[in-house]
Amino acid sequence: MTVQAEKKTMFEIYRDTEGTGEYKVIYFTELDDHNKETEISAAMRGQHLFDGFLLNQEKAQGKRMVSSLLDRLNRGEELSPLEVERELKSCLG
Repeated sequence: MTVQAEKKTMFEIYRDTEGTGEYKVIYFTELDDHNKETEISAAMRGQHLFDGFLLNQEKAQGKRMVSSLLDRLNRGEELSPLEVERELKSCLG
């Protein structure tokens, strides 16, 4: 296994309980100094649904899958953490 294959992107799916009520995602390992505090604070105030690590070699596909899940959740579909994990299984590390 190469060094690149072992890298992962940490993320969390949460519901914005103080603003729009929408489900959102934060990719912690992609934050930089200018947005880190704001984004992490928003996620911490939200209602946690799921967190994990996307394998970097599967990151593009994983982000598309997360985006699709967010669309479904924001249209009113109810998904449990177990269902989210099952849907993302091929991209999780």
